[in-house]
Amino acid sequence: MSSPTRSNPSVTPARVTIRDVARAAGVSVGTASRALNRSGPVSEAAVQAVERAAKALAYAPDPIAQSMRTGTSGVVGLLVSDLANPLYARIITAVETRLQREGYAMVVGNTHNSRAQEDLMVDLFRRRRVDGLILGPCETERPEYLDQIARELPVVAMDRDFGAGGTGVHVDHFRGAFDATRYLLDLGHTRIALMTSDSALRPGRERINGYRAALEERGIAIDNALVRSSRSAMDLTFSDALALLSAKSRPTAFICLGTRILSGVLQAMKQTGYRVPQDVSLICVGDGDLPQLYSPAITAVSWDLETVGTATAEMLLRAIGVVSGEPGAQTPAGQEIRLTTHVVMRESCAPPPAPGSN
Repeated sequence: MSSPTRSNPSVTPARVTIRDVARAAGVSVGTASRALNRSGPVSEAAVQAVERAAKALAYAPDPIAQSMRTGTSGVVGLLVSDLANPLYARIITAVETRLQREGYAMVVGNTHNSRAQEDLMVDLFRRRRVDGLILGPCETERPEYLDQIARELPVVAMDRDFGAGGTGVHVDHFRGAFDATRYLLDLGHTRIALMTSDSALRPGRERINGYRAALEERGIAIDNALVRSSRSAMDLTFSDALALLSAKSRPTAFICLGTRILSGVLQAMKQTGYRVPQDVSLICVGDGDLPQLYSPAITAVSWDLETVGTATAEMLLRAIGVVSGEPGAQTPAGQEIRLTTHVVMRESCAPPPAPGSN
């Protein structure tokens, strides 16, 4: 008695091809292709027959062959400096959601705020034939670099400088820092520390300019020792805040970028015994869980992260030539979308303590 035939689990089933679909539908390969792609002359009866056959055979188009045929990959690349940043996480989610509505997938890379790493990742995305790129801030502003990339494929700058012929989405960090500084000045503070990213990057540069403009408006001399900017927010640590708070003429208020810097300031305040807001007022640039859940809740400069992501994705889709399924609606060169900020008032700001009270 012969033993029953057993399938070999190590053998991969043959991939269903367009030829198999055409054979099952009783049409030519060309007709099957036109029916599936809804392109060229083909009868509705043939379309239905091909679709039934494709469904029965669980046919899926070969993405590599499809990319070679159409000249597109259906994939977009996005680079940010720090994937661990919760603000980026919300923006990335919004970008992905908008792209998926048009059938695009997204590949995300982390530059670690390194120019060399950005170059490496952009080259990798090029070789993978992505249909477009979104580039966030990275180490230094290089508008000419974005112009160079744009000669090969669509690119959108996200909160970084771009050339006259480029496109990008900017948050109005100047106004955010200006409003935050003016608010503290209205409370009576004159020793205000600003801790932000490097002035070589657009967001950091704009915040410093906004901070300075608010002080100059009131005729207050700018103390450069109170401005702490760094190549990366990760480089601003507890020791920076501790040094400021330990100085003879210490700041009575801080404007801090993001969760890491805010955490460092709070740690330094705990070390020195200063309280929020009785001794030191705090404003966080960028809202999130820590400013909202800390007690007392921390005033924040906020902007709509989902709108940043959606607007960036929309701009790239226009640059690629597909928006809401309509080809050809391309973004004009040199277009900027600027998004506003606002100060969310909470419990972390108060008038400065009287001289000699601490």
